[in-house]
Amino acid sequence: MAQSETLPSGTYDLLIVGGGVNGAGIARDAVGRGASVLMVEQDDLASYTSSASTKLIHGGLRYLEYYEFRLVKEALTERERLLKMAPHIMWPMRFVLPHSKLVRPAWMLKAGLFLYDHLASNMTLPKSRAIDFRTHSAGQPLKSDYTKGFVYSDGWVQDSRLVVLNAMDAAERGADVRTRTRLINATRQNGLWQAELEDRVTGQTTTAQARALVNAAGPWVARLLADTLKIPNSKSVRLVKGSHIIVPKVFDGPQAYIFQNPDKRIVFAIPYEQKFTLIGTTDIPWKEAPGKVGIAPDEINYLCESVNRYFKTAVKEGDVVWSYAGLRPLYDDASANASAVTRDYVLDLDTQDGAPLLSIFGGKITTYRKLAEHALEKLAPVLPAVAGKSWTANEVLPGGDIGDGGFDAALARLSRAAAWLPANLAWRLMRNYGSRAYEIIGEATSLQEMGTVLGGDLTTREVDYLIQREWARTAEDVLWRRSKLGLHLNEEEKRKVADYIEQKVA
Repeated sequence: MAQSETLPSGTYDLLIVGGGVNGAGIARDAVGRGASVLMVEQDDLASYTSSASTKLIHGGLRYLEYYEFRLVKEALTERERLLKMAPHIMWPMRFVLPHSKLVRPAWMLKAGLFLYDHLASNMTLPKSRAIDFRTHSAGQPLKSDYTKGFVYSDGWVQDSRLVVLNAMDAAERGADVRTRTRLINATRQNGLWQAELEDRVTGQTTTAQARALVNAAGPWVARLLADTLKIPNSKSVRLVKGSHIIVPKVFDGPQAYIFQNPDKRIVFAIPYEQKFTLIGTTDIPWKEAPGKVGIAPDEINYLCESVNRYFKTAVKEGDVVWSYAGLRPLYDDASANASAVTRDYVLDLDTQDGAPLLSIFGGKITTYRKLAEHALEKLAPVLPAVAGKSWTANEVLPGGDIGDGGFDAALARLSRAAAWLPANLAWRLMRNYGSRAYEIIGEATSLQEMGTVLGGDLTTREVDYLIQREWARTAEDVLWRRSKLGLHLNEEEKRKVADYIEQKVA
């Protein structure tokens, strides 16, 4: 969606600060109920926490160990809904859980998986079962020490694209979505929020009014309250750094692995971008200011050691082709162990002076849609504009209307309609954009009409679409958040992409 060159002004029903998955989800739901919405994000959409996840749509098997039954049930129910809402960027995945005698007994794993299979009444994915690695193909990459285990179902998501699609849907329904726009200050006056906003590209400032403000600033939620809004709050956020590494493909097959460590933490090894394996995550308490973070050497060693306990083929630090890290803004429940901190969310409503302020503490990608519903339910008594009926449970996200037969059938239809598309490009367009792939192709009848190839199979027509429809403004936006093409292009190709985008958005 092309961002307006004029600064936002006037009065909105809802001002949302934060363009991560929670902010975008609330914006989409609210505007769909008829509210006027302004969402501001200080950087790009999903610049921080929402693009640094393990990229799972899951109930959270390990949360059962901490008796988070409500959260797991809600997440499992949402998993089923989300897989239907955006089948191009989300898909089911089977997870292989080897039994380790050093950690949890087999009966405990079996009991946990039984609960996991039955907590949600709407489960359609295959249920868990025990497997023998001596005869099952999933045992091939594992060391011979591991002879038994389990396999269960969860889902995978392109996390940053999930955020973008929610923002797109919100904008298409009338929301004003502003990236690279910072809230400088906001005060309550005459029952309204008076918000001073800065365009971080031009340096221009403006003032907008809102009947209610949602603080969905993620890692900055507490700082926004204390430093920007000057509002005291008894609740606090606990920042935990999670890091991941990407290495060349360690194993064949579509299955992922979930490994138990002696410290009782778990680490995933997941097929990634066709040629790679994603390994993560860590849980490191973070005491410094929020912002961009990177992986530390000891985290790389920890992740390598974790998978090397199980895989025959050792993963070494030198194998790492890329890494990413992010801060998870968890609600501080005073747990001593960072891994045990609740992943549930807390919504704090402040109605002082008649101008509501809702702050979001915690949350996880899988429950973002339900969080948005709960947020608007909490606001509805004091903000009638959002009191309409909830509607997002069965509405697809942009591109999600891929037709009957699922992804494979949709890909086959695209390949027939544009037979000139190389197979890999057709697959990537359908996987990233779903039915919106046809909008990118437009009237093109040959690869040449898709414009200049900037690197790999990325054409200028696709980049133009990302600039015009998805708020992309830099090569990082395109190569690492709208896609993961940064893993597939060389440095010269990346510079070519950067030069083209700089020219287009100048």
